[in-house]
Amino acid sequence: MVVQANALNRTRISTTIVAALTSNRLHGDVPGNVFVPKRTAGLPKDSVANVSRLLTVDQHFPAEKIGTLPPRYMTAIDAGLKFAMDLM
Repeated sequence: MVVQANALNRTRISTTIVAALTSNRLHGDVPGNVFVPKRTAGLPKDSVANVSRLLTVDQHFPAEKIGTLPPRYMTAIDAGLKFAMDLM
């Protein structure tokens, strides 16, 4: 799941910051992580956005766009990222 600022997505930077999504719902209890129901963004399974597992991927790496999260989930993920990185 892309968590990088849109402004950076439109630059010459060839990488994108993503947060891992997992179907292991046990991770949903970890502070900062966000439960994402499958119906919310067309996911095949209920998932958890794992805000402590960030990755940098090459923008040219083939990836399939599954869907877009509603603003309330992105707000929760933003708060989780701030919590995980102690930016509050």
